[in-house]
Amino acid sequence: MFSTDTYKNRRAALKRNVGSGLMLFFGNEECGMSYEDNTYHFKQDSSFLYFFGLDYAGLAAIIDVDEDREIIFGNELTIDDIVWMGTQPTLHEKAHRVGISEVRPTSELKTYLDAAASKGQEIHYLPVYRAEHRLKLQNLLGIHPGAEQPSVPFIKGIVNLRNYKTAEEIAELEKACDVTADMHIEAIRTARVGMHEYEVAAALEAVAQANGCRISFPTITTVNGQTLHNHYHGNLINEGDMVLIDAGAETEMGYCGDMSSTVCAGKTFTTRQKEVYDIQVASHLAAVNALKPGIPFKDVYELSCRVICEGMKSLGLMKGDPAEAVAAGAHAMFFPCGLGHMMGMDVHDMENLGEVWVGYDGQPKSTQFGRKSLRLARPLEPGFVLTIEPGIYFIPELIDLWKSENRFTDFICYDKLEPYRDFTGLRNEEDYLITETGARRLGKKIPLTTEEVEALR
Repeated sequence: MFSTDTYKNRRAALKRNVGSGLMLFFGNEECGMSYEDNTYHFKQDSSFLYFFGLDYAGLAAIIDVDEDREIIFGNELTIDDIVWMGTQPTLHEKAHRVGISEVRPTSELKTYLDAAASKGQEIHYLPVYRAEHRLKLQNLLGIHPGAEQPSVPFIKGIVNLRNYKTAEEIAELEKACDVTADMHIEAIRTARVGMHEYEVAAALEAVAQANGCRISFPTITTVNGQTLHNHYHGNLINEGDMVLIDAGAETEMGYCGDMSSTVCAGKTFTTRQKEVYDIQVASHLAAVNALKPGIPFKDVYELSCRVICEGMKSLGLMKGDPAEAVAAGAHAMFFPCGLGHMMGMDVHDMENLGEVWVGYDGQPKSTQFGRKSLRLARPLEPGFVLTIEPGIYFIPELIDLWKSENRFTDFICYDKLEPYRDFTGLRNEEDYLITETGARRLGKKIPLTTEEVEALR
């Protein structure tokens, strides 16, 4: 937990950003896996945690700008809770640590909201991503599921604070990234022909636990790198495979790391794997070198796409002008996703608040295949923390579809592409902080080039 003043200052800044009305925050509840008491690992709502610092289930909060009140709603533990969970500070004591003196039982939340509504006071709430929140909106405000209209001033007020990481946040992110790097280094050292993917996943996740962290998202450890988010870990690793790893650590305070690496199953990459891998590295380094305040991230994405197209052209898989290929969307045959995303207390920071606000500052997103998956496009500013993760993927279903539709025949050499159907895919990913003059990598360096990976084999 940060200092009391950190949370007080955050709430004060949010009140200035929003200006008026009442802001309603829902903390998260426990969620049963197979029955009520057998729960998934609890994860607090990140905006609740950012402003109130309390990593406990069953809480809600109000910031009443008009009345200048800050209230936490929740119930004190009963003796049954204490027997089950052990001795804890009271809710009043917990609230005091984050600078809040007013604590009320959960049952009084509706009464407070009803009184605000009767006065015509505007009640701001955020987009919901859990069924429990939809039910609470229905019970508390009479808003039926699917009819929610989240407050844009509330969303923008939060985004305009959380997008800019403070020194104490950067220190937490550095911790998360250091552990994340160690996870990947362990995985690169561990992966061997004859192992199962789950053995590699177990080795890297053990590093997170050994450092007092949990994983920041479900680990990807797969020989099928062409599937962008493949969480199945049951495949055997064979000679000639590549293992794509996408994993991160989350600190006790909820700050996340997110890195990717691709490792050869044997001691070295094949010649064909190295040729494609080197193109990905060139794209990655071009993007990193372009990072600086003021540059729109969509321009960095365009640059990374052009480098991939140039590389594919050098292999005979593409033709024509790379810039024209990118403008048309032909690059998405090999790079059908975004280049990176904001990172912080969520591994995709504030994604529940909407990419159009977090990553686009209210500007519309592209609808073009591939480009529409770009989560961040806005001009970069000091304090932004983001990932760089270009990838190259050979997806048989996409090859077949576009070939059958005669798409991008001015740019894609389908006959030369056939031998690559079984190539799978690869990506590498690092985390960067935008500084006043450029950018710096967060966390320890993980192997990026084929030579660096092979050196650990």
